Amino acid sequence: MSKSNWDKNNIPNLNGRNIIITGASSGLGKEASRILSEKNARVIMAVRNVQKAKIVAKEIRDQVPNAKLDIREMDLSSLQSIMDFSDGLVSEYKRIDVLINNAGIMACPFDKTKDGFEIQMGTNHLGHFALTGLMMPLLQKANNARIVATSSLGHKMGKIDFEDIHWEKRKYNSTQAYADSKLANLYFSYELGRKLESIGSNIKVTAAHPGWTRTNLQKHSWYMRMLNPFFSQGPDRGVLPTLRAAFDSHVGSGNYFGPSRFFEMHGNPVVVQSSKLSHDGVAAKKLWELSEQMTNIKY
Repeated sequence: MSKSNWDKNNIPNLNGRNIIITGASSGLGKEASRILSEKNARVIMAVRNVQKAKIVAKEIRDQVPNAKLDIREMDLSSLQSIMDFSDGLVSEYKRIDVLINNAGIMACPFDKTKDGFEIQMGTNHLGHFALTGLMMPLLQKANNARIVATSSLGHKMGKIDFEDIHWEKRKYNSTQAYADSKLANLYFSYELGRKLESIGSNIKVTAAHPGWTRTNLQKHSWYMRMLNPFFSQGPDRGVLPTLRAAFDSHVGSGNYFGPSRFFEMHGNPVVVQSSKLSHDGVAAKKLWELSEQMTNIKY
């Protein structure tokens, strides 16, 4: 698994596989949708903006005429929207083979979700926590299903204040809130993997980060946009850690993938190490309990 030249050519034919990608209408999600369409998968595009997704779907079909794309509206900042999305899939699909929790927002101004959560923790973590729980019945019906969490190098700056997770008592720090949400992605991924292994489930839970990749996620970060020409890679490269986490047959729960070169900023995907704090099992359990309470989703 140390192979460092892994790329999309290592992904097998995915005919008959049903794959959910959140945030599929731009950036890494758009690129993943295109590549997996080339591999004959049925891609369920979970998106907030359906009209934008239709334009993207046309672009993909222009390149992959037989692409099997199912556009579904879902707003990760609304638990009701997530439940509506999930109800639709449970009624129409027999199984889900891979869930790629890709969507996210970064370093945006302070705001709250429709359910009163701080916008970055609410969208990046709590929305995906709820979605994954609701998709579990369909994932359990697949053979060797996989769940992929998308984190970030920024998780290394994360340090969640469990007494003020929604920034109601502190002055808001958008960059810190983002880092906290990306640390939450790893807490969730590692804890879910442990829980599934403890009951003998064959579902694997992995994680990935894209290094420094040019996407719309950076629209609130002027310094990242300024430095893009020097440090960044395109989405076609940035999506590879996620795809390896989703489709490498040698992967185990808890594996975390990122780029191989220049401080994990770019390069082909390899197993990398997340921060020491991300492996704090006590904190992961605490976040899990809080997440169940806040979303009212029980696994």
